[in-house]
Parts: sequence; C-alpha cells; structure tokens
Amino acid sequence: MKTGIFYGSTTGVTEDIAKRVGDLLGADVYEASEINKVDEYEFVIFATSTWGMGDLQDSWMDAIETLKTKNLSGKKVGLIGVGDQFGFGDTFVDGIGEIYNVVNEIGGNVVGKTSINGYEFSNSRAVVDDEFVGLVIDENNQSDLTEERINKWVESVK
Repeated sequence: MKTGIFYGSTTGVTEDIAKRVGDLLGADVYEASEINKVDEYEFVIFATSTWGMGDLQDSWMDAIETLKTKNLSGKKVGLIGVGDQFGFGDTFVDGIGEIYNVVNEIGGNVVGKTSINGYEFSNSRAVVDDEFVGLVIDENNQSDLTEERINKWVESVK
C-alpha cells in the first residue's frame, strides 16, 4: 500500500518521529507544505506537534486549509501527535485532535487509535471514546518509551 507521511515540525522532534515511522513503513515523508501530494497515496499519515494553547504547529496552518479541500474517501489515515503531557497537560496533543476532525469531515478512515494508559494529562482534544486518535509521543518526559510506542503503532496500522 503506497504510504505518504506529512508532518509539521518546529524543533525537529516531529520530523524525526515521522521519518522513523516512514522507515518502518517504507513510506514517502514530506513536510506539511507538500499536502497536495496526499492524492497520490492510499494510506496517509499526518504528524504534528501542538503549540501554545492547543494550536497546530505553524507548518500546518496553511496545509490544514488545503487538506479541507481534499476528498479522503477510501483512504486509510493515521495520525501522530507529539506533545508535552506535563508542561501542557490541559492541551496535550490537541493538534492531532484538530486534524482528526478535518479528516472525518472529508471522509478519511482513521486507523491506529492508541490507549491513553501510561500518560498523565488533564485534557486532550485528541481523545475520542477514551482512546487517542493516533500515535502519541512525549519526547520531553517519556523518550524511553518512544521506540516501543512507534513499533507497536506501526504493527497495528500495517
């Protein structure tokens, strides 16, 4: 299945996670500004960090508007959120929650939901039915769990 990953990264952490997932899936990896290429893929993955008070990473500001014009019907969609559960526990990985809402509006089939167990946060728009809507990584506080979380998630979406 032809897979494309689109990420927004300010500090390089989300880019690193996107590339690691891309290596495991044999996926093409692009910055969010290349979102028009989403049409070329059967499986698309969107990765973002969350900034400020629950905002999308800057690269996604224009990309999300372009994404809203796409039709993802019949496409498998995965989401990757990078955040800081202790510093921003009230908006933890809200960015993928915002992308998730757009993906649902344009017909994407979201796969790869993960358990909220093992995280400490008070609120997140990325939680639906007591699960995260995708892979969640906290490199600031739980970097020792990143590789295991990536590998488990990749196996679940294959």
